[in-house]
Amino acid sequence: MRRIISRLKPLWLVLVFFGATLGVLSLFGAVPGFVEALPSLVVIAMIALGVVLSAVHPKASEHEPHMMAAPVRGRWAALNTPGQQLPSHGSRFLGQYAAIDILQPTTAETPPKVQKGWRNSPPQKYPCFGAPVYAMADGVVTGAWSGARDHRARNTWQGLIYMMTLEGMIRSVAGRGAILGNHVIVAHDDGTAAVYAHLRMRSLRVEIGQRVSAGEQLGEVGNTGNSSEPHLHVHLMDRANPYAAAGLKMAWEDIDRPGEIEPSLKEIARGPAPNAVRSMPRNGEIFEV
Repeated sequence: MRRIISRLKPLWLVLVFFGATLGVLSLFGAVPGFVEALPSLVVIAMIALGVVLSAVHPKASEHEPHMMAAPVRGRWAALNTPGQQLPSHGSRFLGQYAAIDILQPTTAETPPKVQKGWRNSPPQKYPCFGAPVYAMADGVVTGAWSGARDHRARNTWQGLIYMMTLEGMIRSVAGRGAILGNHVIVAHDDGTAAVYAHLRMRSLRVEIGQRVSAGEQLGEVGNTGNSSEPHLHVHLMDRANPYAAAGLKMAWEDIDRPGEIEPSLKEIARGPAPNAVRSMPRNGEIFEV
């Protein structure tokens, strides 16, 4: 039942979006006549139903992390990681219960996380933009999209507020492509599947139906979808359809962890929660492949 409800997530989010829109319109006395004719309790019930059902997602039974090859090469830092806590992104939506975001350590030219001004930084300013992304295991490509443009970072206060409110809500309703941006989904031979998200526009080297091997390049890191700056988002699921999938824990078998913290992520670096995947880097931790 959870999987059926989860498949209809866009519908439930439409109800929530509808309610939020009515709230804004009511402030200006611009609620449409056909809505005013509905009993208030009916409208409230629709919104409440949307909120409750949009929070229902599949759950996997307890398991050991699946061992995978790392999807990048070189020196990287982790954030929103299962090495810190679960669910790592605060949600099980789209099977991302144990997702991880990674980016390359900052340089002297890297824009700050938040800066004053009206214009957000272009993606080309970030060191990981265009870095190769590799398959974590053997499998078949079941999803691929590369038509979304790489947008600017959300590294001004107004950019962050926009992303966390209006933009985030619109992307949630618009569907997985609006959230994941350019992405690849690979169904593995063992029945699991991996999502590689926020990839660079037109960087994909694979297509649906193509068989790939662990270590084969899939595309490049970009800044598409619901992304505040260029980075790779990757997560493992128990099936290839993100709307119906439960997130699975994974660990990378080929990484070194020298014990360093990325300076720009120092504020979120702390000890892992009791349910964290200890074999994965925690927030702010640098790892090498």
